[in-house]
Amino acid sequence: MTAITDSPQGTEDATGIPWWSGNARLTDISGKLLGAHVAHAGLIVFWAGAITLFEISRFDLSRPMSEQGLILLPHLATLGWGVGADGAIVDTYPYFVIGALHLISAAFLGFGGIYHSLWGPTYLENKSEFFGYQWQDTNKMTDIIGIHLFLLGLGAFLLVAKAMFFGGLYDPAISDVRTVTNPTLNPAIIFGYLFGAVGKNWIAGVDNLEDVVGGHIWIGTILILGSIWHINTKPFSWTKNLFVWSGEAYLSYSLGALALMGFIAAYFCAVNTTVYPEVFYGAPLSIRLDIFPYFASEQEYLVSSRAWLANAHFWLGFFFLQGHIFHALKAAGFDFKQGKILPGYTRPEPQ
Repeated sequence: MTAITDSPQGTEDATGIPWWSGNARLTDISGKLLGAHVAHAGLIVFWAGAITLFEISRFDLSRPMSEQGLILLPHLATLGWGVGADGAIVDTYPYFVIGALHLISAAFLGFGGIYHSLWGPTYLENKSEFFGYQWQDTNKMTDIIGIHLFLLGLGAFLLVAKAMFFGGLYDPAISDVRTVTNPTLNPAIIFGYLFGAVGKNWIAGVDNLEDVVGGHIWIGTILILGSIWHINTKPFSWTKNLFVWSGEAYLSYSLGALALMGFIAAYFCAVNTTVYPEVFYGAPLSIRLDIFPYFASEQEYLVSSRAWLANAHFWLGFFFLQGHIFHALKAAGFDFKQGKILPGYTRPEPQ
């Protein structure tokens, strides 16, 4: 565990990391790290709610949605909320409700973050065997992975439920909202996208809602089966030396995965017009070498929702990748002050 000391500069841990370095000083302080984790979730949810309400306040029904510099309302429209024939926005009240619910949820998450940061137990393992953990406890770490996989699978099935039972999704093929009653379950088709056997543009080549929803059924099922596997099994012995079992290493793994997803999402939203309909996001993007004359002559690419979203995903993925490299080096014992791996560094011993 990490000892906490009070200094004139604020609270530090035994490694001398000051408070303004953020969550790095909380790596081995499970209770306070939980507070930061919950508060971070609150900030994300608050952003979603606040920006949704902000976009509603400036949304002009007389102009195409794709030309108004929006980034969240197009997502809600794609999910079928407030949309009529030909992609016309007929009701913005659902957007207001969704934004308000996010703000209310953010308040609860924010309170939870403050509670665990200021008043909750410093170390969860001292209060609860279920919630407590040690980074070197490989069985506990796979349990945590399993819980995360279950939540991700649940999220995939929520999209399936919206598409099939709760109003449907917007389908650019018919320019209207419809329910998906016969999702594609054929693995040859679904996994054909993944291995390049179906369509073009890899998984971004999906061109109908049946395949989109069927893909979510498959991935949701795989995630939940993976959840059950990881919760009910222990890591194989050969995997224990394959990974670094430390908080720093787990952060690097997570950031690496987020970077990969960011780059995939940037490509997907740039070229796909089924999941990202042109009526809400604008025309698909393309890559050209004469970038400056291209942007100067075709200004719609600079202001469309598709351009906003693709750039946001790309740059977030880029910075996540830098974070992955930084924390991977730290997990390997690299000291950035001295520019080398410290002598005598040993990897954490997995349990």
